[in-house]
Amino acid sequence: MSRKLNMLLGAGAIVAGYVAYNIIPNLFYRRGFTRHEMDLLTIAAHRGGAGLGLENTLSGIENGIAAGADVIEIDVRLTNDEEVVVCHDRSIDRTTNGVGNIDELTLAEIQSFKVTDASGNPVSECMPTLADVLETVAGRCKLLIEIKHEEGKYAIERKVVELVHKYNACGSVAIQSFSDESLAEIHRLDPSIRLEKLLVFRLKGLPAIFDGGLSVFDYGKYSHVSSFNFYYRSVTRSMIETLHRHGKEVKIWTLAGPGDTPHLPVDGIITDRPDLWRENRRK
Repeated sequence: MSRKLNMLLGAGAIVAGYVAYNIIPNLFYRRGFTRHEMDLLTIAAHRGGAGLGLENTLSGIENGIAAGADVIEIDVRLTNDEEVVVCHDRSIDRTTNGVGNIDELTLAEIQSFKVTDASGNPVSECMPTLADVLETVAGRCKLLIEIKHEEGKYAIERKVVELVHKYNACGSVAIQSFSDESLAEIHRLDPSIRLEKLLVFRLKGLPAIFDGGLSVFDYGKYSHVSSFNFYYRSVTRSMIETLHRHGKEVKIWTLAGPGDTPHLPVDGIITDRPDLWRENRRK
């Protein structure tokens, strides 16, 4: 066995060990929240409320707002002609009746196809743009925009900031990303926009996080970040308390109902079913 392979296997074992060390305590937390605790939580509708309708669509966003979400969360990508569209995937294959990568298609080409339902049948909607969403939400609730960043390219950050300013939405929009570079670029363009850092887990006892790759963690590096948004099985109570002491909020993703959720002192949840959370609030 080669030395390189041994190193890779060793690194994999270390990461697996840390993941298990973080996740195992989480399995033993009690589930659910009191109504008072849910009153204090920010409820964000994941992809507009993907458990209520078609993800990242205008109709889905309307469902999320009607369900009482405090925040609508969406994903954005940049087309070949530098328009910002709302889609989680790199390609349009899964969510429309078209085929192709978003960065290789123009907006007109993308919107010549229809969004499809869970059975693959086309509906009346096309993939929306970020401008469409900003017009639809129009301050009725807050908007959390996840930027899908292409390494070495910063056009999407500039376009998103331009649109947020155009629709006078700076006070009602936050931007999240797994990419440190993307968040830094948004902060450079407009330091007033709220930023949230997406990550899978933090390596306990080490200055590192996993956000799709291993990244160095220190509070100075993330001074411009207001919230750390973790995969819900990978964060512990002690991590949350430490982040709170440093003035940071914590959200967890992606959840269904409160009965399945670890009881943790988080500030918000990102859920496919905002209705299940809202109906258990006191107000």
